Amino acid sequence: MRLLLLACLRARTGNATTAARIQSHLHAAGHICVLKDAFMYESQTEIANLISTDKFDGALAIHLYKGGRLLQGSRIPFGIIFGGTDVNEDVKCEEKHRVMGAVLEEARFAVAFTVKMKELAAAEWPDARKKIYVQTQGIKTTPKETFDWYRFLQNAGIPTDTGSLHVFLLICGLRRVKDPLYLVDVFSDWHRKEPSIHLGIIGPAVDPLFTSEVKEKVKRAPGVHLLQEMPQDDLHAAMKRCFAVVNSSISEGMSAAILEAMDLNIPVLARNIPGNAAIIKHKETGLLFSNPQKSTESLLHEDGDLHYHICTHRRNSLPMALWILP
Repeated sequence: MRLLLLACLRARTGNATTAARIQSHLHAAGHICVLKDAFMYESQTEIANLISTDKFDGALAIHLYKGGRLLQGSRIPFGIIFGGTDVNEDVKCEEKHRVMGAVLEEARFAVAFTVKMKELAAAEWPDARKKIYVQTQGIKTTPKETFDWYRFLQNAGIPTDTGSLHVFLLICGLRRVKDPLYLVDVFSDWHRKEPSIHLGIIGPAVDPLFTSEVKEKVKRAPGVHLLQEMPQDDLHAAMKRCFAVVNSSISEGMSAAILEAMDLNIPVLARNIPGNAAIIKHKETGLLFSNPQKSTESLLHEDGDLHYHICTHRRNSLPMALWILP
């Protein structure tokens, strides 16, 4: 089967990582899967022409609005994979809500990463409930064995001659929905009290204007460091050496960074939102916070070391069922 996979493919973002894994799985299953960036197309006509020219048998789209709307009116069967912001944020826009409902009506199936996400979508579009399936993400980590942790710290401006270090990593594309600024003041205050504490923010500059805001804020926040994005195997190696991985997002579908940290047996500290709460059981597989001040203060002082609360995320394959078959 020859399949088209539409997704937002900004480098090293969650959607791009998920799309690449789905493509790899489909190739391994004997199918041809062609990955295309949804941002490169402006209309359904462009996609219809692409489908006709490349003779696709079926299609998948990640994100009900950004990818799904381009498949409306397709002459081939297609399925939708919820991205997270489509169900959590875009439903608040009346026009996007209407478009997404129409896409779901046409889709052969839809995939939600969590039961909570399915229930949110079904509440908005009750007629689509029976075609929404829950399939958790698979994850695979590949930490680079030759990664130089001390050079990484030096490049980040983190002193390596101060004895013990507790380096937290916040991994996200720099855009408002990821809300990295939510934790900057808290970690900077914590660093002033305990100089071993450092927060590194790593990710691509998705939103240039917001990235400028983050840069200006970090300049005035001792103990907080803004780092350039890294190849995935280097990033996994850095995660493996850090004290904990942090998530401060306003909205998540299923955070790849959290799953990767769990797979690497690294503690996670995440904002208590539905997407994070679906994969983290508080004080068993990580810590969920609503008040970052209380959460950070408790990390090293309450209940002992946070490492007592970690659990390795079970490795899963990604058995994406091909329900688009006629």
